Amino acid sequence: MSATLVTPSKGAFSLKDFMAWSSIGRTKALEEIAAGRLPAVKVGRRLLIPVNGAVAWLAAQPRVGSN
Repeated sequence: MSATLVTPSKGAFSLKDFMAWSSIGRTKALEEIAAGRLPAVKVGRRLLIPVNGAVAWLAAQPRVGSN
C-alpha cells in the first residue's frame, strides 16, 4: 500500500504550520533545519519552509517496516 502526500496550495510554511503539517515538534524541526536536512529561509523575523522542500524532506524519511 502506498501513501500519498497532501501538498498545500501555498508556497511556504511558517514554522508553526510546518509543525502541524508534519506532526513534529519545534525542537525537532529546528534540529532538521540546523542539520541542513530541511530547507528554510528567513524573511525578516519569520522562518519559512518552502513546501517543495518540506515534501522532499518527508519523502526522504525512513519507512517503517520496509525491508
